[in-house]
Amino acid sequence: MLVLVAPGQGAQTPGFLTPWLELPGAAHRVAAWSEAIGLDLAHYGTKADADEIRDTAVAQPLLVAAGLLSAAALGEVAPGAVAGHSVGEITAAAFAGVLDDTAALRLVRTRGLAMAEAAAVTETGMSALLGGDPEVTVPHLEKLGLTPANVNGAGQIVAAGTLEQLAALEADKPEGVRRVVPLKVAGAFHTHHMAPAVAKLEAAAKELTVADPTVSYVSNKDGRTVATGSEVVSRLVGQVANPVRWDLCMETFEALGATALIEVCPGGTLTGLAKRALPGVRTVALKTPDDLDAARTLIADVSAAR
Repeated sequence: MLVLVAPGQGAQTPGFLTPWLELPGAAHRVAAWSEAIGLDLAHYGTKADADEIRDTAVAQPLLVAAGLLSAAALGEVAPGAVAGHSVGEITAAAFAGVLDDTAALRLVRTRGLAMAEAAAVTETGMSALLGGDPEVTVPHLEKLGLTPANVNGAGQIVAAGTLEQLAALEADKPEGVRRVVPLKVAGAFHTHHMAPAVAKLEAAAKELTVADPTVSYVSNKDGRTVATGSEVVSRLVGQVANPVRWDLCMETFEALGATALIEVCPGGTLTGLAKRALPGVRTVALKTPDDLDAARTLIADVSAAR
């Protein structure tokens, strides 16, 4: 079974959209999305520097657009399950047919603006902890006033909180943690700091036309599959202020019988986690269009094995 996954904020790098826009029809599609949401996605994906695309209001629509564009470039894909990390859940909702592409971009534009506004209230951020035992790490974070905002599995937890709290973590790492790596994000996402964004997303969600998922949609909230479009959207709204449990998502992939995983552009983070947590599952990360052939081969192999 094939799982199609979409990365979250922090995966973006300057110019990463450039080669994708050279594909037939891609520039036209991105231009239409840009007009629909009032943001020049092509500019930010090709010419903007790291600081510009670190802006939450820019990064989130850019990531969803890149995910949708790269998935479309694969051609016909019939995954057994889809999931996304953090903002990637909106990309996954489009993969599952819950939202159409334009609706997904409009929702993520609202999400990015609302979360950027919430992040501006207090200087906050996120840092990845590499190594360590969650049973030791989580209490240590809580002692410092930090939230385990992403429990990613494969020995990785992401802490979120104020810059002062993150500095204290750098100086006082939990036992067993090898490194603390600041992430390229502009806020403490998936924590109480994002609570003001929830109401704005709730209002935006009421305007959406949703459909039930056509494939298994695995939720960040608890790793469970969600059967209705209304429940998917409800979880998308609430999840901005609650931790991401990617570890539980990967457990569900395994339980569903996953044999292959493709991570859409800008791929790499989630395939890296899968290689450590899901041994035996074949993976492809779509970083550039040069990766499309490997992904198509993997899709064909999975289809032939059914």
